Amino acid sequence: MTAPSTAPASSRGGRWIQQWDPEDETFWKQTGEKVARRNLAFSVLSEHIGFSIWTLWSVLVLFMGPEYGLTPADKFLLTSMVTLVGAVVRVPYTFAVAVFGGRNWTVISAGLLLVPSIAAFAVMKPGTSFTTFLCVGLLAGIGGGNFASSMTNINAFFPLRRKGWALGLNAGGGNIGVAAIQLVALAVIGAGGGPRVLLGIYIPLIVVAAVLAALFMDNIENVRNDTGAAKDAARDGHTWIMSVLYIGTFGSFIGYSFAFGQVLTNQFGRTPLQATYLTFIGPLLGSLIRPVGGWLADKYGGAKITLYNYVAMAAATAVLVAASMQKSLPLFVTAFVVLFSLTGIGNGSTFKMIPGIFQAKALAKGLEGEEAVKYGRRLSGASMGLIGAVGALGGVGINMAFRQSFLSYGSGTGAFVAFLAYYALCFALTWAVYLRRTAPATPTTAATEAKPQLSYAEV
Repeated sequence: MTAPSTAPASSRGGRWIQQWDPEDETFWKQTGEKVARRNLAFSVLSEHIGFSIWTLWSVLVLFMGPEYGLTPADKFLLTSMVTLVGAVVRVPYTFAVAVFGGRNWTVISAGLLLVPSIAAFAVMKPGTSFTTFLCVGLLAGIGGGNFASSMTNINAFFPLRRKGWALGLNAGGGNIGVAAIQLVALAVIGAGGGPRVLLGIYIPLIVVAAVLAALFMDNIENVRNDTGAAKDAARDGHTWIMSVLYIGTFGSFIGYSFAFGQVLTNQFGRTPLQATYLTFIGPLLGSLIRPVGGWLADKYGGAKITLYNYVAMAAATAVLVAASMQKSLPLFVTAFVVLFSLTGIGNGSTFKMIPGIFQAKALAKGLEGEEAVKYGRRLSGASMGLIGAVGALGGVGINMAFRQSFLSYGSGTGAFVAFLAYYALCFALTWAVYLRRTAPATPTTAATEAKPQLSYAEV
């Protein structure tokens, strides 16, 4: 959601880069690539820990046995609210990079992670009220915002021809933070440690990430917020259609990351240790496979991969319904891990669609060449911030659906039926908007409709 400024660079002190032009091949080879890769590395580290803190309570609730006095519904409500905060703060975090500078905001946003971590360390004991846990849990939601600011920052460092690789690596490295904290929790529980031990590991890691960002990252002077692009993106129907689709992919990924362990303990009677042996597998595979979704979309078209991926997600969910009803743990875990992997593929393919959609709109407006590229880049960049924020709300819906399902039926079966219906909706929406051929082209309409139609089919 940023645009280069032509205004003279000001002297602001600190690690500010006043001239940055990654599209210049000579500049990129001599200077830009090395600097961009360095900033990418430390951005991934900070975002990775941000994801871990955002999903911290998906692990902490597994430590909270009967002595804590929380029901399964209480725990699902707690994780739902953490997810909600993480989705909402993505919007201001997107704009923060241009206001404070990419390096400066990375240091600030990393340092802010100490607040929910230290607060959780203070209250994690039996006898603490649910209201207190809820308030402290809400603080952890700020970790979800690190994704938005990190993606905005790294987007400014890399040339257009390298953005897909850089943003995919940045996103995947951040998403793995979900699996990482679950693996650390597994080690802590296996060693007989408690939740404060887990927090004691992450608090110094947060400090390290903030210090390394301060030492080795940079701010780019000529990055400004393009609020006009944000308004244009918000008025465009495709932004909201893609938000619905992204709810089905990333919303599923983050929602299942919070809920998987609770479903295993509440529905299948697994102990916290037994649950954590399994919970990290899905988020890990879903994170690692995200670039594959982008690669498949590059090769076959994002809309086609998204369409078929929703078919596969619906099939995996149908298996989950059957496994849940039959109380088959092996089948349930296998299907859930497959579903996690499919959410990762869908994350990659849906984000690949966004630039193609707005490029097609540029062609439909009669724009050509660099003018069309500039229009598409401006709108797609702005829409990505909104789509990312709305998509994360899917995690709220998933946890609330599980809460209601356990209250009503004592299992997650009802929630899985609702998810199956949502994936069917996403399939229909993808086909109807981006793949359906409305009518054969006539000689009169071919000139005006061929390009946009072809572009939409290949997004």
